[in-house]
Parts: sequence; structure tokens; C-alpha cells
Amino acid sequence: MPSDRRPGDRVPAQVPPEAAAALAHTLNVGSDPTERDQQASLVGAAEAVVTGSDSERGAQAALPGVLSDVPVAVLVIDQVAGTVTYANTAAIELAGNVRLPVPVDAWGAAAGLTDLGSAPLADTSSPLSLVAAGRPVVGEAVRLSPRRSSDQERADASTDASDQVLWVTGFPLSQDGSAQRLSLVVFLKIDEPALSDDPEAQLQDLRERAVIATDIAFTITDPRQEDDPLVWVNPSFSRISGYTYEESVGRNCRFLQGPATDRETIAQLRKALQEHQPVSTTLLNYRKDGTAFWNQLSITPVFDGEGELVSFVGVQSDVTERVRVEDDRRAAFAAERAARRDAEEAHAAADAARVQAERAQSRLALMAEATSTLSATLDMDDLLGRLAALCVPLLADWVFVTLVDEHGVVRGTDSRHRDGRAAELQELAELHVSNLPENSPTRRSLTSSEPVLQARVTEEWTDRVFPTARTAELFRSLGGASVLTVPLVARRRMLGAMAMVKTDQRQPFTTEDVELARDLSRRAALSMDNVRLYQQEHTVAETLQRSLLPELPTIPGITAAAQYLSASSSADVGGDFYDMLHLPDGSVGIAIGDVVGHDVAAAAAMGHLRGLLRACAWDAGDGDTGDILGRVDRLVQGLHVAPMATMVYGRVVRPTGPGEPWRMQLANAGHPPLLLRHVDGSVEVLDGITGLLIGVDATHVRASREVAIPPGSTLVAYTDGLIERPGEDLDQGIASLMTRLSAAPVDASPVELCVHAVGPHPDRRDDVAVIAVRFS
Repeated sequence: MPSDRRPGDRVPAQVPPEAAAALAHTLNVGSDPTERDQQASLVGAAEAVVTGSDSERGAQAALPGVLSDVPVAVLVIDQVAGTVTYANTAAIELAGNVRLPVPVDAWGAAAGLTDLGSAPLADTSSPLSLVAAGRPVVGEAVRLSPRRSSDQERADASTDASDQVLWVTGFPLSQDGSAQRLSLVVFLKIDEPALSDDPEAQLQDLRERAVIATDIAFTITDPRQEDDPLVWVNPSFSRISGYTYEESVGRNCRFLQGPATDRETIAQLRKALQEHQPVSTTLLNYRKDGTAFWNQLSITPVFDGEGELVSFVGVQSDVTERVRVEDDRRAAFAAERAARRDAEEAHAAADAARVQAERAQSRLALMAEATSTLSATLDMDDLLGRLAALCVPLLADWVFVTLVDEHGVVRGTDSRHRDGRAAELQELAELHVSNLPENSPTRRSLTSSEPVLQARVTEEWTDRVFPTARTAELFRSLGGASVLTVPLVARRRMLGAMAMVKTDQRQPFTTEDVELARDLSRRAALSMDNVRLYQQEHTVAETLQRSLLPELPTIPGITAAAQYLSASSSADVGGDFYDMLHLPDGSVGIAIGDVVGHDVAAAAAMGHLRGLLRACAWDAGDGDTGDILGRVDRLVQGLHVAPMATMVYGRVVRPTGPGEPWRMQLANAGHPPLLLRHVDGSVEVLDGITGLLIGVDATHVRASREVAIPPGSTLVAYTDGLIERPGEDLDQGIASLMTRLSAAPVDASPVELCVHAVGPHPDRRDDVAVIAVRFS
């Protein structure tokens, strides 16, 4: 039935029950995620609903909680645009998939709304249009005809659906002067009354059905009367509270309160009502029979056209079950949170244990790497460089090592910075070690043999440790936030100290770092002491080497050079030797040999053997070289001065006249043959003579042969370390050596021939000795 009101009709100030029911549905847009998914203009609608003061917005935001479970269709209309900006889930079900915002008549057409005479609402003075114009609609009945919906999909799906009667109430939400002009519309589904000849009676019947249809308790109070009493309650209020209409009206609604009602919540309600502000809350109330129930309440002030407060409209809902479920949910959540906390604590403990295990494993890996890295070199500079590389950047941002020598003199050595800056760091190290104050961490570690930790570096500390302006400037430039020094002690000997520095104040050194650095310093010190001992042995070996390998004499008409390479990893000495003698009769003795072994013992035996050879050659004079080697063999075995050895001995006699060759008598005791490089660069093998090794058979008779050496030729004698190669026999090695000598320049000196004989990459599997003698 169309409305009998006309535009301009004045609405009574007192809001009737139907309008109160509508006001109960004042909603904040976006309360339901389903609605958000189905509406394109959700955000705009949410903004459109927010009106009035902050407290008003708070009340509106809380109202959806009151009405969330009520199947009542609600629209919010923008009066300025004449469009529907919000529709709740029930309203969406009415109109189908309508994209908001949409004109009010278009929304009504999509829903299939008509008046009771089945005329489209767009053709009448519809309640939607009135509300859109800012006019209140106290209550009108409309017909919902899904088959006549403009949404084709909805119409097709509703071919068998019967018409329904909806009770429409609506009123403006905004007060005069508000920035936005909004109205709210509520649709209630009711049973259509029996046909009646009296239209007004039928309309009244519909009104009564609409009020009774809602499951929400509505109340109206009159603040103009003393104590703001109830002036109207709907049947749902009586059903929820147990108080009849007569028992409720005329009393302030505080009669629902009881001993357990929260006083603070009551104070908030009272304050909002005194300030004429809307308010929503949940509080514990009591029914007439004394049973408690949780009451979700929203109270909204209503003003007349002059802005005077005329009533408070309350919307109440029994949410006891919801609160119980919420309490159960909170309890379950608390239990779950406690279980999660316990699980997180257990997980954290497991993580901490894993971190500790990873740290321990990392520490073991670092120590293993340090042991293998530091023990892989016998060069002090290389070792210090490896130590610095282990520390930076894994343990520190920069580091420098200070060493003390055997006399206790302090000197700086290797340093490293993660960003390079080698020149600045080296300058700091040199300046600092030249003036170590007593309170510097390095000096303290050197004197106490204990680590020194300065977890936090301060300006005062820097000035105290680095007393000169330049060192303090360099330290600050390089960055120093935390300093740790550890001593380098091995075999009860102080070797030095290592200073590690971090530049990040957020990650200072800790006591755990101290233990790690101490372990590393012990391994480093042991490796450093091994290098020290090796260098001492190396010094002794060099002294022995110089005493065993002769300085070649200067002999007229002869130019000679020699080279010796040891295969020993501990000392540059071995069992190979060479010698050249200027004999009393003017002849020249040339010898080369190889004692079994590659160490200091072999070198000592080589020294004995060389001495015996020199003595026998000197006494024999112009005797046969084979007899000389035989005599040496007998002395070696009789005196037990050496194990087996190979040897070549030749005695060279000067030419008898100009242009004549030099004459050489040659004997061989199991040694590789000598080579003769002619003036034109060709190389000849002086073979054809050999014999048993020295030390095998003292009775062995040794032969000799005569060799003519043209002037300008060079005799090359060598040991087997020069011709032995993996996978090659000696003949191939000799051929390779002849090729290297032939490739040398024609005028190559004996020194250059020695270099060519050894080659660019000598094989150090065995000792190597080579001597080149040129005869003019």
C-alpha cells in the first residue's frame, strides 16, 4: 500500500516503535567479511556511514555486534546522491548481486519491490524515495516479488517463489549541519494478514506483526520525565527479561541490574546518557526470576526537528550463549596460548641447544682448519698471513700480531683489515709496537701470558693505550669498538701476542670469544714455534752445507760453476756432492758422487766420503783413477764411514802444446755418465766405462778410460736426481738433459749451463748436484 504522507508533512518528535526498531539497525559498514567480498564499494560505504562525533561513530561501530545474527535487511542511503551505499547480508539476498553504490529505485527494481498493489515502487511515492529525500518513514508495507526483479539471474532462480510482505521503516541518521547526509532503511519480513475491507485496519495489523516479528528487544525512554523512565518496550523485551509491559513501563531500566553488574560499565553508560551520546556495551543483567544473562545493549538519543532531546531508543539482545562460547573460546585460547608458549619455550630451548651445538661445531671446524692451515707452512711470514686470514673477518674486523724474538725484543709483524687499508694498519702496528705502554692490552698479554678483553672501547681508553696523537688517530680511523688480545705461548716460551679488534659496538667480544681466541692462539703459537725450530735447524744445516760443499778453486785455463739442490724438507743438505782439486802435479781432479739418503746423516756420510776421496787423490798423484776409486771403496767399508754410494772421478791433464786437447782419465763407480758439451753446442755422452757402487765389493777391480777434451769444451757432471723423472727411465732422462744443454746459447757460461741443466722446474724428489767445467 502506498504511503498516504506527502512531502512536507511534519513528523512527530516522539519516535514510534516501528522507527525505534529501524533505528536499532544503525550499522557500521564492513562488519561482515562476506559483505566485503560481495560489494565493490565497501570502503566508500564504510566512510559514508561514519557520521557525527567520535562517540557516535563508536556506537555505530558496535551496533552490528548487537544485530549480527538477526535476519533483518538493512540499507544505508546517501541522501545527496540518492544512492544505496551499504547493504547487509540479508539485503544482498533481497536484491541479488547488485554492485554498490546504486540508485535507490534501481536497488528496489533489482530486489523486485512493489507496493501492495503490485505497482513498481519507482512509479509511486515509495518509502525508499522518501528516505532518500531525508524524510522518515514510520512504517509501510511493500511487496517483494523476486520474479519481477531486474536482476535476470535472480528472476530466473525465483520463478517458483511466492511474493512476501516486507515492513519498511527508515529515517535520517544525520543531524542538521553534518558533513554527510545519510538515512537508514530496515526491511522486516512478516506474514501477510488476511484480506480486510478496512485498509487502515490491515495496515495496523501489519504494523503489529512487524513489531512482534523482530527478535530484538526495543525500548524507548523519556529523558524529559524524572529518572528517564521506560515509556515503551516490545514483546521481545518482556520475553528476554521476564517483566511484562506493565511491570516495565514507568521504571528506569536499572531494575535489570544486580549484584554482579559491573559498576564501571554502568558509570560509562550514565556518562554517555548525560552527554546525550550514543553508547554500546555488554553488561550482566538479571531476569525477573533472578537468573543472570548477558545483555548486549545499544542506546541512541533521538532529537526532534528543533534539536531537542526527546527520547532514548535502546536495542538489546540476549548474548549469554555468545558470551559463554566466547568465554570457552578465551579459555581454549588461553590454554592453546599456554601450550604454544610451552612449545615455544621448548622450541627456544631446542634452538638454543642447536645454536650451542652449531657454535661448538663451528669452533671445532675452525680449530681443525687452523691446525691444518698453520701446520702446512714452515715460513714465518706465510704462517702469520694465514693466521690473520683465519681471524679476519670470521672473528674480528682487523688484527695485528706482535712478536718477541729470543732476546725479548718486541717487533710488529703481519696485520690485516677486512676492508684492506693495509698501509694504515701497518703504520699503526709499527708505531704502536715501538712504544707499547704498560697498560696496553698487547703489553699486558706479553707480561701476564693471559688474554686481555676490553669489551667496550671508550675515548679515555683510546687516549691511554695510544699515547701518541698519530696512533690514536689511526686507531679511530680504522675503527675500534672492542679489543681482545691473546698471548702466543708454546713450550713455555713467549712468542708474542695477537690483537683482534671489532668495529661494531653492537657486537663486542664476549667471554666465549676469549676462549675461542685462546684455543686459536695456542695452535698458532705451536706452529710458530715449529717454524722457529725449523729455522734453527735450517741455520745449522746451512752452516754444515757450507762446510761440506767446497768453494771451487781458481785454476788457470779452467772456468767452473756448480749448483746443489737438496730434497730434504728439513734442511738444505743431502748426500750428493761435487769437488774439484788442483793436484800437486798440476793436473785437475774432478769428482761427483751420491751417498744413499737425503738428510743430515747422508750429508755427514757424504762429508766423510769426500774427505777420503780427496786424500786418496792427493796421495796417488798421477795414479790410475780406477785404483783411486778402489782404494776409497776399501776405506769406506773398512772404516764404516758411509753406506753405499755412486761416484765418478776424473783426472784432467793440461795440453802438451797449442791446439792440443786436454786429456782426462775417467773412472766410474755406478754413477750416470758425464756429458761433454763441444764448442758448437753439441753434447756427447762419455760412457763406456762403469763399475760397482762404492760399498758393495771391496775387492772389485775398477777400470778407467782416456778421453780427449777439445779446448773450449765444457764437462758436465751431475747426480741422478737431475735425470730421474716419474715414468721415465735413465736413458730418457739423460736425453732430456742433453736437449736442455744443447738448447743453451753456444757461448753460455758454466753458470748458465748449470741453470739449463737443472731446468726451470727442478724435480725435488731427490738431491741434485751439477758441476760444469770449461777447459780453455
